[in-house]
Amino acid sequence: MSATDHHRIVEAVWRIESARVIAGLTRFTRDVGLAEDLAQEALLAALVQWPQSGVPDNPGAWLTATAKRRAIDLFRHNAVARCKHEALARELDVLEQTSPDLDAALDNSIGDDLLRLVFVACHPVLPAESRAALTLRLLGGLTTEEIARAFLTPEPTIAQRIVRAKRTLADKHIPFEVPHGPELATRLSSVLEVIYLIFNEGYSATSGDDLMRPSLCEDALRLGRILAELMPAEPEVHGLVALMEIQASRTRARVTATGEAVLLLEQNRSHWDPLLIRRGLSAIQRARRIDANRGSYLLQAEIAACHARARAPAETDWRRIVVLYTELAQVHPSPVIELNRAVAVSMADGPEAGLVLVDALAGEPSLARYHLLPSVRADLLYKLGRRSEARVEFERAAALTRNTRESSLLLARAVSCEMEPTDPQEK
Repeated sequence: MSATDHHRIVEAVWRIESARVIAGLTRFTRDVGLAEDLAQEALLAALVQWPQSGVPDNPGAWLTATAKRRAIDLFRHNAVARCKHEALARELDVLEQTSPDLDAALDNSIGDDLLRLVFVACHPVLPAESRAALTLRLLGGLTTEEIARAFLTPEPTIAQRIVRAKRTLADKHIPFEVPHGPELATRLSSVLEVIYLIFNEGYSATSGDDLMRPSLCEDALRLGRILAELMPAEPEVHGLVALMEIQASRTRARVTATGEAVLLLEQNRSHWDPLLIRRGLSAIQRARRIDANRGSYLLQAEIAACHARARAPAETDWRRIVVLYTELAQVHPSPVIELNRAVAVSMADGPEAGLVLVDALAGEPSLARYHLLPSVRADLLYKLGRRSEARVEFERAAALTRNTRESSLLLARAVSCEMEPTDPQEK
């Protein structure tokens, strides 16, 4: 086997095992930054040793045991740390004197450790963009370069975010634990927000030349599925997984062969992934069985399910979608949700009814730079035959978006407004 093949194997193992290794090391060191450094050193050791010795039967345990042995040297050369970590030092002394027990290196508490690591990486003391980067680094196994490429952000910027995030967690003495009681709901909300932020950046890229970045969607889905296994009694976790599964099912239909965007109602539904749809619908059922009350992610999943169940656009139950958006607006008030509800109302009761709701949002400060507000308004004006007004709105929406594919679609629709004017005042 060539050195390149060994390198690929080590990279694959790291992507699979890194989160568990870092989680286990964080439990011992109580320092997520130190835990990642130790894991990275173990990874370098693997790159050197595995080509000669072969890949061990339990590579994750090998990495953990190697990192623990590196910790022996670190703590022994740091008197202050040794005093603070006497119990750890004693355990490491025993470890040094015995052959590594790879079967025990990843013990039964690894699931608890992973859950703790999720809550630490997504702690609300960190800015949202830092939480996303740190989560992808610690739990997704991505390199700084990969994260930077995924978010179209300079690599030094991502590196600074990660370093500052780890420093903040250390300075704030954030405990390596799963929150309990009333704090759990708030902290879980932060975790779900981070995972969905990662998914959305993959599903509808905010900038760049590609409409989607599927690898980010896959990373978010993997994190969501892991969280659902670790917290099976939380309905909103299943709700988020359901939402992502169903939205991801449309991936192949959302762009043309040349990468151009395809609107939802114009997509070829035979290209929607039936397996992901089934998984999403099953996750909805799991959430319902846990709690009859629906949170924001489950309600969004229910809306996505309305589209998934419709074999053709004309079969979409728009009135049910309006009801769901009304409930969602009560659970999670947001101008963006009201804008989506206006679209559903326009499909159920006609474009004029929807335009009234959209125009009511015109003065909302949070939507001032939101390109979908003029985009939706343009579409409704177009349907009403007010094409000169629609053209202006499409052009305004194109100017606001930073994604070139979306901009091209919006400008193409602006051009289409000039083809067959139907507004009586334009004839």
